[in-house]
Amino acid sequence: MNTPQRTFIFIGPSGCGKGTQVKLLQNYLREQDPTCEIFYHQSGNYFREFVKGATYAADISRNALNNGERQPDFLAMWIWSNTFIENLHGHEHLIIDGSPRSLNEQQNLDIALKFFKRTQPTVIYMQVSHDWALERMLGRAKEEGRADDTKEAIEKRLAWYESDVLPVVEHYRRDRDYDFVEINGEQTIEAVYQEIIKKVFTEIREVL
Repeated sequence: MNTPQRTFIFIGPSGCGKGTQVKLLQNYLREQDPTCEIFYHQSGNYFREFVKGATYAADISRNALNNGERQPDFLAMWIWSNTFIENLHGHEHLIIDGSPRSLNEQQNLDIALKFFKRTQPTVIYMQVSHDWALERMLGRAKEEGRADDTKEAIEKRLAWYESDVLPVVEHYRRDRDYDFVEINGEQTIEAVYQEIIKKVFTEIREVL
């Protein structure tokens, strides 16, 4: 069975469980069509690889990452532009996690998706509270031994998420060129997954 290409954009603060749900979504898509190709663009992973470099730009980006600051739009756009050009062939599912992080980046990502003929993308908004995200991120930092992932740095990330990313969420909520689904992220992993499957593959299909 050849499944039509789909585009998914996961949005939510760090610690909300996007990465886990992306893996479950990939498994679901492969169960529906074992031959399907999936390209997963996780912005955070690409930034972490970028800052390992020895360039001046990598040094600046590394300091920003360690201080919990938002990476500049031009750098995020340069990264996903390159990965799209190198990896999209027109017949794969595309999953984006960690972008866009501002209205400016959203506008440019929209241009890119239209260029690659990715019609009616689905935005999956993982809604969690500030305190819930903070607790999860502090716990993860302790488990993984991230000494630089302090409460202050995490609070900075949550602050720019709320000031810069939430306006993007509201834009997608109103944009009829996108299917927008809001998910309660403060549930068990399985409950979150079931809500995503129901809203993305049942309710949207019924609307169409």
